[in-house]
Amino acid sequence: MDVDAATRTMIDNLPAKTGRSLEEWFDVLDAHPYEKHGQGMAFLKGEHGMSHGFANLVVAQHRARGAAPSTADSLVDAQYEGAKAHLRPVYERVVAAALACGSDVVVAPKKTGVSLRRSKQFALVSAPSSTRVEVGLNLRGTAPTERLRESRGMCTHRVDLHGIDDVDDELIGWLRDGYALA
Repeated sequence: MDVDAATRTMIDNLPAKTGRSLEEWFDVLDAHPYEKHGQGMAFLKGEHGMSHGFANLVVAQHRARGAAPSTADSLVDAQYEGAKAHLRPVYERVVAAALACGSDVVVAPKKTGVSLRRSKQFALVSAPSSTRVEVGLNLRGTAPTERLRESRGMCTHRVDLHGIDDVDDELIGWLRDGYALA
């Protein structure tokens, strides 16, 4: 099971918080069939006193274990394969810089890009071509520059990165500003 860091932390904390491991909770749910996600959650909360967050986690993982959903890693792998493979280190450095902004940063891969969120999205990383990584930023009120161009849509600005050296102090500053506004 491939999960993000926050989910992994919850899974690791499950035995201490609930008295059972994830696999043990799967056995409980296997013995109590349910059709809908909410029914499984209601059972865990009502019959076992589990918190909403842990009940949601356990039921979601239980339902996903038989399926083959796209994992976060497989979504990112697909974005940086073939002619775009050499851009993967650029992406990884941008994400590392975003994660350094605070412990509440959420990295949410989608099919064509990776959303960086706090309470709302503050950046979007994508590889629209084999020559560049594009970082969209939400920096309302920030004047554009030659490098930090105005954009439309989900992000107010964008920066094109052609190599790992483009993930510099200036870009990291814009990521921090976006994080602070989110």
